[in-house]
Amino acid sequence: MLDLEKITLKVREIALRAGAFLRKERSGFDRSKVEKKNAHDYVSYVDKESERRIVAQLRELLPEAGFIAEEGSGSLTTENYCWLVDPLDGTTNFIHNNAPYCVSIALRSKEELLVGVVYEVCRDELYWTYKGAPSYLNNKEIHVSDVSDMDEAFVALGFPYDSQKYKPLAEHIVHELYGNVGGMRLQGAAAAELCYVAAGRFEARIEGLLGPWDIAAGSIILMNAGGKVTDYSGGGDFYSGHEVLATNGKLHDGFLKVLGKK
Repeated sequence: MLDLEKITLKVREIALRAGAFLRKERSGFDRSKVEKKNAHDYVSYVDKESERRIVAQLRELLPEAGFIAEEGSGSLTTENYCWLVDPLDGTTNFIHNNAPYCVSIALRSKEELLVGVVYEVCRDELYWTYKGAPSYLNNKEIHVSDVSDMDEAFVALGFPYDSQKYKPLAEHIVHELYGNVGGMRLQGAAAAELCYVAAGRFEARIEGLLGPWDIAAGSIILMNAGGKVTDYSGGGDFYSGHEVLATNGKLHDGFLKVLGKK
C-alpha cells in the first residue's frame, strides 16, 4: 500500500525545485533556442531539462512506476503505477514571459488518479492533493465556487494547436457563451486553469485535443475541491485529454448542453 501523503510531500518538493529552475531560466531566456514541434506548438531546452530533472527524482521516489511525459520520457505503460508529467505547461506563455506557466505532476494507478501537484511559477502557488484528501493551495484548503447561474459564470477556454480540427467547435463554444456568461478568458495553461477552477477563480474550463499530462494533476485537484471533470458527453473518458470539461459541478449540466448543440 502506497503512503500517498508521504509521496505527495516529496512530489511537492520536486515540483518546487522544478519551478525554481524555470524561474531562473526565464530570467535569461534565449528565444533563439526555441524549437517548433508542430504549427504554433513550441518546445525549448528548458522543457527538456525540466523534464529530465523531474523524471530522475520521481524514479528515485517510486522506482516501480512508469512514465507518460510531454517531452518523451516514457510512454503508455503496463506498470501498476504511472507518473504523468508536464515539465512546463504553458510553454508559449513562458517563451513570451507571460503568465501563467507551471509544473504538473500526477500519479495514477491502472484504475484512478492518486496524487496531483501543480506549481504555478508566476504566482508562487503550489496546489496539491491525493486520494481521499482535500485540495490545498499553499497549505490552505480550497473549494470550488458556489456560482450556479450561467449568467455569472467566469469561464476559461483553451484553443488547442490543431486549429483546423478544433476550430468549428471553438467557434460554436464562443458563439454560445459570448454574452451569456459572466466572462471568458484564454490563459494558455490547462493545468493551472484547472486549479483556478478548484480555487473558485473560474466556474469552468473547456478544451480538447490535450495530452493526459496536461490535465491529470489538475483534474484530481479540482475533483477533490468539489468540482467535476468529464468528457464533452458527460462521461468519464477525459483522462486522455481529448475532451475535457471541468466545472464547479453546479454548472456542469449547463455547459454540457452548450457542448451538445454542436
